[in-house]
Amino acid sequence: METLEDEQSTITDDRSKNSFPEELIEDILSRLPVKSILRFKSVSKPWLSLISAPSFHNLHSTVAPRTTAFFFTARDLSTGTRYFFSGANDGGSVANLMKLDNTVLEAHYHAEHLNGLVCFTSHTSRFGKIYAFLFNPSTHKFFKLPDPPVSLPNYTAEEKDTCYLFGFDELTNEHKVLYITVQLTTIEIMIFSFSNYSWRKINVDVPVGVAVWRWWFGTKKSVCVNSTVHLLLRNPLQILAFDLTTETFSIFNMHPEAAPETISNTICPFAQFVKINGLLGVACYDPSIVNRRNKMDIWMLQDYQNRVWVRETISFASKSQIPYGARGPYPFDSITMDEIIFSPRVLSENLISVPIYNLKNRCFKSTELTLGHRFLSPKSVRVEEIKCYVESLIPLQN
Repeated sequence: METLEDEQSTITDDRSKNSFPEELIEDILSRLPVKSILRFKSVSKPWLSLISAPSFHNLHSTVAPRTTAFFFTARDLSTGTRYFFSGANDGGSVANLMKLDNTVLEAHYHAEHLNGLVCFTSHTSRFGKIYAFLFNPSTHKFFKLPDPPVSLPNYTAEEKDTCYLFGFDELTNEHKVLYITVQLTTIEIMIFSFSNYSWRKINVDVPVGVAVWRWWFGTKKSVCVNSTVHLLLRNPLQILAFDLTTETFSIFNMHPEAAPETISNTICPFAQFVKINGLLGVACYDPSIVNRRNKMDIWMLQDYQNRVWVRETISFASKSQIPYGARGPYPFDSITMDEIIFSPRVLSENLISVPIYNLKNRCFKSTELTLGHRFLSPKSVRVEEIKCYVESLIPLQN
């Protein structure tokens, strides 16, 4: 005769036989998309603990399929609110991630994506304080960076300039934020490390010839390639590079045809960095040249060590095909190894079209995204930035 204790023992034994080893569960979960993994957090406490572990995040980033999506910002000109969205590369409805009220219209607003995280800045007023945020669009978590302990004396906004630059150190597998403050003739540089969530000051010599006026106006869009943050210098157009591993600056030249005299003499150059296929690229998007030729040149640094540049010429079938946005025919980012995102077009109060150029078949396609917020009118919508991010589980502190 089987007692109650015997029956319970049998059930326990059956469960033990049917349960999977934790290593196998970890291996299976690590190969799933981020959205599925986030849903599985609620299955049980052991699964929550497993998925929340840093070792699982590292494993997932190594073995999971590389899933990409759009991250973009749109400002409501009628209210001053900036909205942050994410959406699928093939279009459709987007997710409303967060919003910032009472923002100012920034001519050179910039957001940068690296290995699952997005860094963006926001001003309280045109010459007001600048704040930096780190955001994981996959988990909808964000982190506001603490103010750097800058030791330079206070000057008026017109006498100083500050910027945040985003990078990833491949040697230490770590995201870093570079903070540069320029006041009159003095430069102070600090680095925020995500290994200990703190700032530290670095003593580094800026290369000879890098006067403040060469980089501070309209050229603070950076691109990180090979653990190096790159900035555009003007008059003449050159590249200022900061190596995150050695923490040193250097300067190197672009291809001569990437910086023609008509561009380098302008106050705000019609040349901008874009990362394509993991390579550093320089797009020459002067509207007068693009309209005349119905073409745009993008120079890519194919061999970084030997400074070998190659040119990709994008041809437009007609002037109506040229993807004009708020900044002109501007390339923003690359989706895959072969596709480049251009300036979106606003179609209605809650609909935008994203032109995408394919480098292999050399033609455009359009992806339509339905916004999670209906704006007052198409004229009140300004799409400021659009990037392609890699989905990740990278955690951020509150």
